[in-house]
Amino acid sequence: MASFHTKTFTKYDDYATPKSAFEHIQALVPKGKIIYEPFYVDGVASQYLNELGFDDVIHDSQLDFFVHSKDLHFDLILSNIPYSQKKEVLTHLKKLNKPFMLLCPISMLNTNYLRELFGNDIQLIIPKKRIQFYKIVNNERTFPGRCNFETAWFCYGIHLPRGINFLS
Repeated sequence: MASFHTKTFTKYDDYATPKSAFEHIQALVPKGKIIYEPFYVDGVASQYLNELGFDDVIHDSQLDFFVHSKDLHFDLILSNIPYSQKKEVLTHLKKLNKPFMLLCPISMLNTNYLRELFGNDIQLIIPKKRIQFYKIVNNERTFPGRCNFETAWFCYGIHLPRGINFLS
């Protein structure tokens, strides 16, 4: 049996969302809204969203989320946030009070900060299967193998049909 001390944990925030993850929630994303995707990675997310019919997307590597988001005009944040900054991002989102759809580890449901910030106002979209993210290495997309954790779309202010929404 492996002990905790035999594992190596490193923070990696350069994993990007595959187009399929956006395709799966396409019908649940409010139409006609200005979407802000603040976490750039390789910049492909806006291309994916445009291809899916979302024409008004803010996705700029020069915009710092924590600095610029309060001055931008947008209706909704749709993003795969840097997991090492989950608490900081959610705290900032609470201050902004804007609707969001965030792809996050399902284990975030057990955190006190999520409950304290949003309580019962969080809704979930549960993917049909585990999302396989790609990693950026030397400006190239690589697939590091199977993702070893479950994710879900954490939603606020979206008014989904149910609190927990399973994709089929």
